[in-house]
Amino acid sequence: MKFKQNMTLALAAIGLTATTFVSAQTTLLNASYDVAREFYKDYNTAFVANYKKTTGKDVKIDQSHGGSSAQARAVNDGLDADVVTMNTTTDVDFLASSGIVAKDWAKRFPHNAAPTSSTMLFLTRNGNPKNIKDWNDLVKPDVKVIVVNPKTGGNGRMAYLAAWGYVRKTGGTDAQAAEFVGKLFKNVPVLAKGGRDATTIFLQRNIGDVLITFESEVVSVDREFGAGKVDAIHPSVSIIAENPVAVVERSVAKKGTAELAKAYLTYLYSDEAQEIAAKHGIRPSNPKILAKYSSTFKPIQLFAVSDYFGSLTEAQKVHFNDGGQFDKLYTVK
Repeated sequence: MKFKQNMTLALAAIGLTATTFVSAQTTLLNASYDVAREFYKDYNTAFVANYKKTTGKDVKIDQSHGGSSAQARAVNDGLDADVVTMNTTTDVDFLASSGIVAKDWAKRFPHNAAPTSSTMLFLTRNGNPKNIKDWNDLVKPDVKVIVVNPKTGGNGRMAYLAAWGYVRKTGGTDAQAAEFVGKLFKNVPVLAKGGRDATTIFLQRNIGDVLITFESEVVSVDREFGAGKVDAIHPSVSIIAENPVAVVERSVAKKGTAELAKAYLTYLYSDEAQEIAAKHGIRPSNPKILAKYSSTFKPIQLFAVSDYFGSLTEAQKVHFNDGGQFDKLYTVK
């Protein structure tokens, strides 16, 4: 009798384990950056429908959002994400350095594994009361700037590099760029943890005159807070911010989700996904779809990270690692 009971319990345990494994195989966790929430909400709906149509299988996509670097650290520390969709390559390189994503992750998908990109612009309060037009206006003594902490979010790193690159692209030296960025950060009353936190500080806590953020945040603000709350100001010069993606090899090997994870990231390059990105103010890599939304993506002189910083990895070492250039020019308030 006891043997039968033990067998029944053992079989039940096996059944539960199998059910858990099947559930893991059909559920995907995407660890992503702050201001991509709304985009991935719509993208996930489209992907789930397409996956069902093409494979006959039901899948569920879960999301985890936060500052890009904070998310990368969470995955490094054990967050069981199947994929990461970040806003700077350094966050994916960080995971590659410990073998959590593939060393050659940038070659696993087209466009260096960046299906979309963005750039940095300014949001001011409705009517632009401080008459902010370009980067020079952000260092005026009466202007308070809201920006993400470059240590915790790619949004902040890109804002910092865009400001530095503005000085370089307009003929300045690195020394002049350091002085300019130092003045800008003296006008920062509080550093935000991530892009969405920055928007909350600016619009809900009503702090600051201007918010430096990704172009896509304009669409999100209009949807969440209502059109007309902010003016979008396109500076004369800004940075190309690629949005890299990668499969988390550690998780998919354990959960059996490698095929699903690859399909999920591959579909980001589909026409449907690229259209969804454009509607959320995220620049599609497909040139035809980008051209179709030219009224959304205003012409800005864009420069690449490689133009002035070598690579994002080099920029990380020089500017954002402990004791780097950012620590020299900014004292946490």
